[in-house]
Amino acid sequence: MNNVNYSGGSFSQDDSKVLVNSNKSGIFNAYEIPVGGGEPKALTNSTGSSVFAISYFPKDDRILYQQDDNGNEISHLFVRNTDGSSAALTPDSAARADFYNWSSDRTSFFYGYNKRNPAMMDVFEMDITTLKSKLVYEMKEAMDFNGISPDKKYVVLGKSITTSDNDLYLYDIPMKKMTKISQNQGQHSLADFSPDGKSLYYLTDDGGEFQYLVKYNLADGKREKALEEKWDIAYAYFSKTGKYQVIGTNEDGKTAVRIQNTETNEAVDFPDFGDVDITSVNISDREKLMTFYLGGSGIPSDLYVYNIENGESKQLTKSLNPEINPKDLVTAEVVRYKSFDGTEIPAIYYKPKQASSKNKVPALVLVHGGPGGQTRQTYSAQTQYLVNHGYAVLGVNNRGSSGYGKTFYKMDDKNHGEKDLLDCVEGKNWLAEQDYIDSTKIGIMGGSYGGFMVMAALVHQPEVFDVGVNLFGVTNWLRTLKSIPPWWEANRKALYDELGDPYNAEDSARLYRISPLFHPEKITKPVMVLQGSKDPRVLQVESDEIVAGAKKNGVPVEYVLFPDEGHGFVKKENQIEAYSKVLQFLDKYLKKKEDLKG
Repeated sequence: MNNVNYSGGSFSQDDSKVLVNSNKSGIFNAYEIPVGGGEPKALTNSTGSSVFAISYFPKDDRILYQQDDNGNEISHLFVRNTDGSSAALTPDSAARADFYNWSSDRTSFFYGYNKRNPAMMDVFEMDITTLKSKLVYEMKEAMDFNGISPDKKYVVLGKSITTSDNDLYLYDIPMKKMTKISQNQGQHSLADFSPDGKSLYYLTDDGGEFQYLVKYNLADGKREKALEEKWDIAYAYFSKTGKYQVIGTNEDGKTAVRIQNTETNEAVDFPDFGDVDITSVNISDREKLMTFYLGGSGIPSDLYVYNIENGESKQLTKSLNPEINPKDLVTAEVVRYKSFDGTEIPAIYYKPKQASSKNKVPALVLVHGGPGGQTRQTYSAQTQYLVNHGYAVLGVNNRGSSGYGKTFYKMDDKNHGEKDLLDCVEGKNWLAEQDYIDSTKIGIMGGSYGGFMVMAALVHQPEVFDVGVNLFGVTNWLRTLKSIPPWWEANRKALYDELGDPYNAEDSARLYRISPLFHPEKITKPVMVLQGSKDPRVLQVESDEIVAGAKKNGVPVEYVLFPDEGHGFVKKENQIEAYSKVLQFLDKYLKKKEDLKG
C-alpha cells in the first residue's frame, strides 16, 4: 500500500518541466519534474485537504489547481504564483467550481460555477492575465457542459434522459440559438472540435452496440461516420494545431491508444513496451513531446516523456515501493462465465501465486462502483495486497457494467440488487469450481454501488457468501436518491429512470425492498463497513444505521470511520489503515473462519 501514486502530465510553456499530482507526502500535492528526469519538486505543501493540479498556465509557470474540503466534493479553483503564493479564483466557500478547458488561443480558461444556483453549473471564462471572469452561458436547465469551439462561438451541451440515453445540443452564442445535434436514442458526447473550427467530432452508440466517432459539419449540419471499432471508442482528440489525433479504445477492460499523424495519415511509432497499457497521453502545445503513463494490472503506472521527433522515451517516475519485488505481483487475466440465465459475464481475475490444489486459498468476489462502472485491467494496490496475502480476487463486471455494449449496460435497469446480484453469486460459484479455491471460504467486497451489492448479498442471499466488506455502500436507496448533491441535478432524472424514482409509489416500494437497511435481521455473516464522514454521495448515516442494525443480530461487525475522507479514501495513511484492517478482518473471519459469535 506504500506505493507513490502519480497522475497528470501537463507541460510547462517552454516544454522543460512536467506538472503532476502525487501522494508522496501522504496526501496529494502538486509537483514538477524536469523532462530530462530528476526528483519531483513539491509546488504545494498541503497537510490537510489534497491538492489536485490541473496544469501550468499556457504562457508562464503559474499553476492552476483545485481543492475541496477533505473529499466533500465542493471544489474550488486556485492559482499558485511563481513566488510560491496561492490565491483562490473561485472563493465562494459554498459554491462548486469545475475546470473545463483552456481556450484555443490560450488567453483564458473555461469553468463551471454553481454560485447562482446550486443545481446549475453556469459556464464562465476567466482571463489568465487579469484573472477576471465573464459569463459565457447561463444554464436555463440542468445540462452538462461538453466543450466550446476554438473561436468561442459555440458551446456543446448534453441533456441526460436516462443513463444510457442523452441529447447533444449546439448553442450558438452570438445568435443565442440552440440546435440539437443528436438524432436518435443513444449516448452522445463531444470528442473534440476540429482545429480549424469548421466541424466537431462526437461519440455515439446511436444504432449500434458500441460508441463510434462521428464528424459533424458546423456550416450545414451534415455528418459522417469518422471511425468505428469493435469496442467503445472512449475518446478522440487533437493536439493543439491538429497535427496529431489521439484515439483511445476500451478493449475488454483495457485501454488501447493510437496516435495518428493527420498530415501523413500514419500512426506514431511507439517503442514496444510489452503487454501493458499506455494511458493519459498528453501532447505539448509545441507538438514535439508527449507524456503518457505505462502500467498494467500487475505493475503500477509510471509517467514517461516521449520525443515524437527522435523516438526517444524516458521514465520520469518510480511508483512501486522499492521494498516490493515486482515478481511477487500478479497480472490479471480476463475470464468469462455463464450467469443464471445464460448471460456471459466478463471478469478480471487475480490468482495468488501460492494457490494450488494442495494449497487451497480463500477468495473474494469484488464488485465495482457505479452502478454502470467497470472493473478494469489496471493496477490496484488493495487488490495486490490481498492477493499477495493469499486471497484470489474475481472482479466481476456484472450486467449493467459499461464497456461491453449498450444492451449489456441496460440489463440491470430497475433490477439492481437482483439480477446483477445473481451475476455475483454465479461468480462465487465459478470460484468454487476452481480446484485451488477453498469453496467454504468465499467472501464479497465492494465500494459505493459495490458496497450496496455486498449488503444486498448478505441480506438477500444470506447463505452464499461467508463474509462481506462494504466500503461506503448505499444501504437506503430512498434516502440516497432523495439526497443527491445539487451539482448532480443534470443527471438526477436519469438516475431515477435507471434506479427508480423515490417519489413514485411503485418505484419506492421496490427501492424499499432492495435496500439492505430495512432488512438487517437477515444478516447472519460477519461484515465490515468502512466510511468517510465527508462523503456527499453515500452519507455517513447510511453506514451508521446498517452497522447498528447488523449488531442487533449478534454477528461480528467491524466499523472503520474516517472523519477526513469523502467518497473514497485518498490519504495514504488512511488507505494503509483501511486495508490493513480489511486484511485482519478477512484473516479472522474468512481465512480462519472464527465462530460467528467471535
